[in-house]
Amino acid sequence: MTREEILEKAQEEGGQIDLPDREAQRDGAWRAYLLGVALLAVVDLVNHLVLRRVDFGANFVLNAMMATLFVTKYRQLRKKHELIVAILWGFAAALMLVAWILQLVEVF
Repeated sequence: MTREEILEKAQEEGGQIDLPDREAQRDGAWRAYLLGVALLAVVDLVNHLVLRRVDFGANFVLNAMMATLFVTKYRQLRKKHELIVAILWGFAAALMLVAWILQLVEVF
């Protein structure tokens, strides 16, 4: 898109909307989520190797965040792919919640 097209589109959508800022924010949020997933995987691996334990509570939170992200995308875009990914993340969040509760009551 050219600068003029972006400005025209912004004016059509409400006048004060800054599309480049919105796109940068969206890209930043997506990269932050991916980094969070990668870092949590590293933390889980280190915890498993050193402590012989994984914190399922943190995994629950991250999976719930990802499920929320894809539910929001599905609601806005109505793409079947987004719904499938949202369901998978939601299922993973539910599993982590159950594992965390079992961990809290010292089942494992």
